[in-house]
Amino acid sequence: MTEILLILLASIVLAFPLGLYLARVMRGGPMRGDALFAWIEKPLYRVLGVNPVRGMSWRGYVGAFLLSNLVIAVLVQAVLMTQAWLPFNPDQIPNMRWDTALHTMVSFLTNTNQQHYSGQAQLSYFSQMTAITGLQVVTPMMGLALVVATLRALFGTAPEGEPADPALPADRRIDVGNYYADVVRSCVRFMLPLCLLWAVLLTSQGVPSTLAGGPTATPIDATAGMDSQKLPLGPVAAMVAAKQLGANGGGWYGPNSSMPLENPTPLSNALELIGILLIPIAVVFMLGAFTGRKRLAGLVFGCMLAMSSVSVAATVWLEGHSATAASPLLMEGKEVRFGADGTALWAAITTQVSNGSVNGMHDSLSPLAGAVPMVNMLVSAIWGGIGCGLQQFLVYLLLGVFLAGLMTGRTPELLGRKLETPQVRLLALLVLLQPITLLAFTAITLAIPSITGTSNPAFHGVSQVFYEYVSAFANNGSGFEGLGDATPWWNLSCTLVLLLGRYPVLVIPLIVCAQLAAKRRAPESAGTLQIETPTFALTLIALIVVLTVLQFMPALVLGPVADHLSLTLR
Repeated sequence: MTEILLILLASIVLAFPLGLYLARVMRGGPMRGDALFAWIEKPLYRVLGVNPVRGMSWRGYVGAFLLSNLVIAVLVQAVLMTQAWLPFNPDQIPNMRWDTALHTMVSFLTNTNQQHYSGQAQLSYFSQMTAITGLQVVTPMMGLALVVATLRALFGTAPEGEPADPALPADRRIDVGNYYADVVRSCVRFMLPLCLLWAVLLTSQGVPSTLAGGPTATPIDATAGMDSQKLPLGPVAAMVAAKQLGANGGGWYGPNSSMPLENPTPLSNALELIGILLIPIAVVFMLGAFTGRKRLAGLVFGCMLAMSSVSVAATVWLEGHSATAASPLLMEGKEVRFGADGTALWAAITTQVSNGSVNGMHDSLSPLAGAVPMVNMLVSAIWGGIGCGLQQFLVYLLLGVFLAGLMTGRTPELLGRKLETPQVRLLALLVLLQPITLLAFTAITLAIPSITGTSNPAFHGVSQVFYEYVSAFANNGSGFEGLGDATPWWNLSCTLVLLLGRYPVLVIPLIVCAQLAAKRRAPESAGTLQIETPTFALTLIALIVVLTVLQFMPALVLGPVADHLSLTLR
């Protein structure tokens, strides 16, 4: 319990000043260090051919976001399918199969890092450093850029720029900032220095950081049938730093952070746990400093902290202290160095954030403890991913305003602007997209045994399939291992779910807020809905529970709940 409290407290304490600094970075004004960072940023702007001080409408911003993703997608796909012929491949790793390469590319492009491969065996050093670690740095900052653009539209905090053409439609005259400037500044001034610091700290704990090929060792146990074993090394520390800080989660090694080379000591374990939480919490603190609405940041922080506390407490208790925890099989699939509590803590935190790294196998959690990570990912806003979590919370906020308006008999308003039919339709699309996607793909996969690939029959098999699609849609990436997911069906179906779970959730809230910003603002009155109150916070949490837990209750009952009952009623 002490470890849990210290990690949560350290994450919050470190995130506060980091959030204030991040707000200054994203505001784009003069800062200390401009002379240092300008020599990196200016050549990048010249290569991109953009003017970083020129603002964009939401259409221009989204267009730049999608174009950059398309260009990166082509480059990464090419690297993965030609890695055998590229440099830094001392272990002679062959090219990736096209469908595995496609899934891997989309997975890391969407900041999900769902892996249908084992990194040390199927990726060269070059692929790991460029296609994987490179995306782990850039894609979180893309998500951050989208949420910052949304905040600019909603709160009118865009930097001063050239006046827009008055002949344009109202929503196209809203300046939401410059996409390229937002991504470059956040990468150069924020993400890369933080990754460098974390990589040094992890290297000091023994995480490998080398370009040399791994040594060959002679196994102690001769009965294993191996005369020698190749130990895979590489520049692991840099990737682990990026995967944890960037809410990425994809491991250099197949066993992820349960692997001693990737997570060798108690201190490295604490650093990686803090790294998962650090930036998502900092983004919440950034909200208050960036918009000037500290009470709103307090509302968001309070809701997220309350949900996080319940999630952690439930997972730790169900896994290590409930009736099912008395089973002698408790430690199956877990690292004895961390124990049941340490594994449960990581499982809760990594799914509260869209991280997905693991220090134990989630498939080995007790059935109800395994249900908590599913619920965390269905919510996708208990801290959430970098940018994505706050963006999803804004969706819940807008829906809460709409429902509160209906209950009080008033036209729903946020910041004096009416939430009307076009905006509600877009929000309804997001609400329906999740259950339609997850339930449809789960049903199809379970209905065709030849493509299912589950390693467990009955109820746990349902959990394995449902978890995989929930993880893909939530841009999390963790999985119930034992699922035979390295097949064309799983690669292609998860690729589609990854895309549906990333781009609509980032883009649609920006469109809604740009439409709201284009409306005339009405003055506040005694009847105006106050959103920065404990009452509205409770309303939001209740809304989140209804849209996640209750909406997916049949799937949860057929999976983890039935699995639990089948074990306890024997």
